Amino acid sequence: METDLKTASLILAAGRGSRMKGFEGNKTLLPLTAEGSPFEGKQPILAHILDSLPPGPKAVVINHQKEDVINATSSFGLTYCEQPLLNGTGGALMAAKGFLESLDFDQLIITMGDVPFVKDSTYRDLLERLKYSNLAVLGFRPVEKREYGVLEIDGANVKRIVEWKYWRTYPRERQEELQVCNSGIYATRKNDFIQYLHILGKRPHTVLKERDGKLLEVEEFFITDLVELMNKDGLKIGYVIAGDEDEVMGIDDLPSLIKAQDIFKGGMSGKPQSCG
Repeated sequence: METDLKTASLILAAGRGSRMKGFEGNKTLLPLTAEGSPFEGKQPILAHILDSLPPGPKAVVINHQKEDVINATSSFGLTYCEQPLLNGTGGALMAAKGFLESLDFDQLIITMGDVPFVKDSTYRDLLERLKYSNLAVLGFRPVEKREYGVLEIDGANVKRIVEWKYWRTYPRERQEELQVCNSGIYATRKNDFIQYLHILGKRPHTVLKERDGKLLEVEEFFITDLVELMNKDGLKIGYVIAGDEDEVMGIDDLPSLIKAQDIFKGGMSGKPQSCG
C-alpha cells in the first residue's frame, strides 16, 4: 500500500452522556483541565482528540447539544453530520454515509468523542495495519475486563467482537482466554467500509431503552457487526493493542472525568503494540 494514501477521520459525538450526572451539556466538551469544578475549565475532550488525529478531512457526528459542539470546534474546519435518531454506533456511521461516499479519501479512522488519550502514533499504527487488513481494531488488555466487549482472535485475525452480556455466559476457561478488549476505535479502507455500511443498514438489533421513564423496544445498529460481517466474507480484520489501558479510557461519568483530568495533568505514558 502506498504511503501517500489520503486519510479521513470520523468522530462519534452525538450521545447524551446520561451517566455524567450533574452535567447537561455534550460530554465531549468537558474540560481536561479543570478550573473550579470538574465541569468547568480548558482543553475540551473533543479538541484534544482532533489535535491527535492524522491530517486529512474530519467529520463529527452530532445530536445532543449540537450547537454547542459546532460553536466549540468551529476553528477546526470540520464537517458535521447529524444523527437525527440516537440508534447506536452503527446508526452514527450511517448518519455520515453521504458525506463519506462523496469524500475523496482512501482510509478512514473511526473514533469516539469521549476517548481523548489515543496517541497520534497509535492512530498511525492502526492505519499501518491496513496494509495487511481490510479493517483494524484498536484493542487493549485491562487489569479487569469488567463489562467491556472482547475480541475473538484467530491467529492474526479478529473473528468477531463479543459484548459482555454474551461472553459472561461462556465457561470460565473460555472467558479467561479472551484477554483483549475492544476500545471502540477502528481504521478501515474506504471501499470496504462503504460496501459493508450498506449491509449493516439491513441488520438492526431490537433493544430495550428507557425513554421518558418507559421501557421501549427500539432499533439500533452496532459498529461491531462490521467485524463479523467482513470476517464471514473472508476479509481480514487486524488489530493493534494499546500500550496503556488509560490510553483508551472512555469518559462517561464523574469519576472517570476526574481521573482523566488527573492523567492529563500528569501526562500520558506507554507505547502501542502492533499485533496480528
